[in-house]
Amino acid sequence: MSQTKPSIAILGAGRVGSSLARSAVAAGYDVKVAGSGAVDKIALTAEILMPGATPCTADRAVKDADIVFLAVPLHKFRSVDPATLEGKVVIDTMNHWVPVNGELEEIDQDPRSTSEIIAEFFAGAKVVKSFNHIGYHEIEQDAGTGRAIAYATDHKDAGGAVAEIIKDLGFVPLNIGALENGRILEPGQAAFGAHLDKDSRLELVNQN
Repeated sequence: MSQTKPSIAILGAGRVGSSLARSAVAAGYDVKVAGSGAVDKIALTAEILMPGATPCTADRAVKDADIVFLAVPLHKFRSVDPATLEGKVVIDTMNHWVPVNGELEEIDQDPRSTSEIIAEFFAGAKVVKSFNHIGYHEIEQDAGTGRAIAYATDHKDAGGAVAEIIKDLGFVPLNIGALENGRILEPGQAAFGAHLDKDSRLELVNQN
């Protein structure tokens, strides 16, 4: 008997969100996508760039979703109601880009990884850091090549669910441990943009 795939919500209809949506639909997932504005603003974009994904409001997208991709600019993460993500597996794909986000005092002056800050805000969710260290165009381009996508989380079950998605999207899942290790995947670190493989884990963890 085949197992039903979890349903996916993607918050963010930009380049990362669009690439993830196309890949997830192609892998057989039910995908809902929400942008920052009204649904009709992204409906045409979804029809052209994300065929098969359903455009809807953020609340509707996450309501019945098992997995939620956070693919909004980092400075907008507080615009997402944390109550709507209670009990969800949340994949944090966000990065701190100063040209996009500007200077973020709460991020810049906090010694924690950005995902630990995210996890504190979405305290009822199971946050997994992943998909942020690969270029949006590479999500489709490098599928099936043996490239690894790393993930970090404090929740073993959530990590397992994300590992399955990583495999379904054509990559090798690379567990790098606790959420604090997500700093290894941030801009400016050696793993960011690197072509990781299944043997990269020890090297990465030793860098943290």
